[in-house]
Amino acid sequence: MPWSNQSGGPWGSGPRGPWGSGPQPQGPRPPDLEEFLRRGQDRLRGLVPGNFGGRGIVLIALAAIALWGFSGFFRVEPEEVGVVLRFGKYVRQVQPGLNYHLPYPIETALTPPALHRNTTNVGILISDDGRTNKREVPEESLMLTGDENIVDVDFSVSWQVKPGGVGDYLFNMYNPEGTVKAVAESSMRQVIGHYNAQPLLTGLLETLPSEVQDLMQKTLDSYGSGILVTNINLQKLDVPSEVIDSFRDVQAARSDLERLANEAQTYANRVVPEARGRSAKITQDATAYKAQTVADAKGQTSRYLQIYEQYKKAPDVTRQRMYLETMEHILAGTDKTIIDTGAQGPGVVPYLPLNEIGKSSPPTLGPSTGVKP
Repeated sequence: MPWSNQSGGPWGSGPRGPWGSGPQPQGPRPPDLEEFLRRGQDRLRGLVPGNFGGRGIVLIALAAIALWGFSGFFRVEPEEVGVVLRFGKYVRQVQPGLNYHLPYPIETALTPPALHRNTTNVGILISDDGRTNKREVPEESLMLTGDENIVDVDFSVSWQVKPGGVGDYLFNMYNPEGTVKAVAESSMRQVIGHYNAQPLLTGLLETLPSEVQDLMQKTLDSYGSGILVTNINLQKLDVPSEVIDSFRDVQAARSDLERLANEAQTYANRVVPEARGRSAKITQDATAYKAQTVADAKGQTSRYLQIYEQYKKAPDVTRQRMYLETMEHILAGTDKTIIDTGAQGPGVVPYLPLNEIGKSSPPTLGPSTGVKP
């Protein structure tokens, strides 16, 4: 044959055949699977005493399966809530205690501190012990009121995860603490911007914390955060320290203004009713006088008409009677002296004042002047 003189024939330069009988090629050799399995069995035999055959492998497999099954047990602490995920998808929520989920990688469990009450401070930084390293944060606390005044507000927000909302808390919120703080600051600015500084600083606006809490809860619910705001605690609500002296002067002037206005109102409340009472009395007196005058006039008119009717019947008698009644009315309150102007000449006629007898002592008679009291 043509290749009888060649070493190795067409499969190489060596004398061996194509199925491994020839020389090995140069370069890295691929791993031998049979050799790898043989070495693994040797190592297992070294770990397990005795004859290690098919039964030993089965026992090891069963032990591994048992350990894998027991790995699904997990414990949830009192302030935690367990969340079970199946292939990364939320399936259920479990309460504190010992619980079980299918082993990894089928199911996994998360235990966030969902029952813990959290506190987020706005406008101030507080250390963990709550007593030291307090520091103001003006960029958070300085806010603008509705009348364009600046107030310094420090407050804290108490919040926790909603019952049944731990899934939203875990998967809809990337940074719950930062989100709550941003929403709290935004809500406080919005509410304070609706009011003037005076009621805010004098404590007249008692509904401020509740309004901020309602607005925060509405915003967090729109995010699907699963967070419940439980309380808003105002720690400080004042003017900035740079203008506090001027502000106090303004407040003192406003207090004086209110005091003077109250005094004036008190005086008005006392004087106005008295004036109204006097006015009502004068009006009533005038009304009474008017009624009396009108009634008197009507009576005089009626009397005159009656006299006129009698006068038409007997003019002379009526005229004489009217004259006598008029003279009686005129002379009733005067001292009278009667002088006779007859034919014998003027003379004094004695006059006995009968109407005065009962009022004074018996009169003494004079020789020529008549009666002298």
